[in-house]
Amino acid sequence: QVQLVESGGGLVQPGGSLKLACFASGFSFDSSTMAWYRQRPGKEREFVAGISTGGSITDYAGSVAGRFTISRDNSQNVLYLQMNGLKVEDTAVYYCNARSFDYWGQGTQVTVSS
Repeated sequence: QVQLVESGGGLVQPGGSLKLACFASGFSFDSSTMAWYRQRPGKEREFVAGISTGGSITDYAGSVAGRFTISRDNSQNVLYLQMNGLKVEDTAVYYCNARSFDYWGQGTQVTVSS
């Protein structure tokens, strides 16, 4: 069955870094554009970053551009999100999304707090 399993979330201080990973199985990972979304407390789910099937094309929400980097390893079926310069407003549940098939992971909590 299709699975998207996120990991790497946690508590970090402002200015810190975290790297999220999403382990995919049950579908053709290298055939799907992929993305990260997040849902901040009291807000709707929002797009964070996206990446093409081969990884050469990426796009970012304006609020994270220059701080976050999305990447993928098609040989291991893993999607990553490197988050640097974290801010309190980055606190959210982060979700992995297989855009081409509309599959979603269960989410991982990221909390930025001093």
